[in-house]
Amino acid sequence: MNRSELVTALAERAEVSRKDADAVLTALAESVGDVVAKGDEKVTIPGFLSFERTHRAARTARNPQTGEPLEIPAGYSVKVSAGSKLKEAAKGK
Repeated sequence: MNRSELVTALAERAEVSRKDADAVLTALAESVGDVVAKGDEKVTIPGFLSFERTHRAARTARNPQTGEPLEIPAGYSVKVSAGSKLKEAAKGK
């Protein structure tokens, strides 16, 4: 399902216009992005998903073609965890 299909499904299920559903989806994405960018708290939608910023330490890796070592700097990543309802849906229950 791509974004436009998701917007259409949300609009039908919530009985709102596609424009309103798209605005809500955009606002949700921006809000989650803002909180994750700050990194001081976790965003949780109970039973569905949670998002949090994690720190990755610097490490040494190897170039698979040349075998040459590379230094990968420390940085940040996003951890997304599925909630219980989403996990049950994935099992087909």
